[in-house]
This record gives sequence, structure tokens and C-alpha cells, in this order.
Amino acid sequence: MTSPAPDASRLSPPALTAALRAMEPRPSAMLLHRLVEGRPLEACAAFYGVSVEAFSVLLLRAGVALAREVGLPAREPAGEDEESAWARMLSEALAREDARFPAALVPVVEPCRRLREVGAEVAAGMEAAAREDAASPHRRREDWLRRLAVAALLALTAYLYLSRPEEPPRRPRPPVHTTPDQR
Repeated sequence: MTSPAPDASRLSPPALTAALRAMEPRPSAMLLHRLVEGRPLEACAAFYGVSVEAFSVLLLRAGVALAREVGLPAREPAGEDEESAWARMLSEALAREDARFPAALVPVVEPCRRLREVGAEVAAGMEAAAREDAASPHRRREDWLRRLAVAALLALTAYLYLSRPEEPPRRPRPPVHTTPDQR
């Protein structure tokens, strides 16, 4: 009997690229920086302006989202303590192949390791998808609509500025008379 979940070691670079594109932007970018580009954990944490521990937790959450996106049965940690422990174990598992981690973390570790293995191909796929997206008719139409909206706002601003009522002339204030004692 075979499992309905895909084997993480057989995930193709196009499948991983599609999963990253389908994810929320920030978790996807974190996975790209850490696993595809191979940046060190400390550099990634500094880039996002968080501590190494906080980045590890965010990376764990991104890994869970990736696992679910590719169809693996990943579950969220049960609480803060388990989340912190899993984040440490995931960081260790990505640093060392012989690292130990619980069976519940396997659906997260395996696609992350696979993403790291095929990082160059995934990066090329992401760049190609970005170029394709930029050249698409939908994107061009969106850009033109944005330009038209900006032009309409500028025209409306100019119209409102030029058609404003004239301000009445200011009356000079009457001089304040002071006595020598008030000085």
C-alpha cells in the first residue's frame, strides 16, 4: 500500500517553485533566503531584523506552510514550547544530516532539505516565473490602469487647487496700546 502523500525526496524543482509561488510572500521569501540562496541563519535573522531564535520559529512556520503546499501531512506545533523545540531541531536538521528530530517534524524537514538540494534550479524557476509574470498581458494591463489612476489623481488635485475660492484679504490687527507700567 502506498501513501497518498508525495515523497519529499522526489519533489521536482518546478513543483517546489510552484509551491513557493503559491505561498504567502514573507514565508516564501524566508525559505528562499535561507534554503535556496543558502544564506546563514544569522544573516537571515539580521536581514529580517529579528533574533536568531525568532527567525528559526518563522522558518519553521514557513516550512510547515511549504509542506502543506506540496501535499505533505504537516501539523502545527502543539504549543510555544513545542514550537521553540521544533524550530531548534529544524535548524539543526538543516545544518547536519545526522541530526535527530521527532517523526512529526519529518514532513517539514524533508521538503526543506529537498529545497536546499535543488536551490539553484528553484532560483532559476522563480526568476523565469517572475519574468513571465512581468511580461504577461494581465500585468501590462494592471500597470496601465495604475498609471491612469495616478494621472487621474494628479488631474483632480490640480483642478481642486486651481478652482479653490480666493481667500479674503487679511485685516491688519489693531495695534495693542501698552502703558509704561505694562512693559
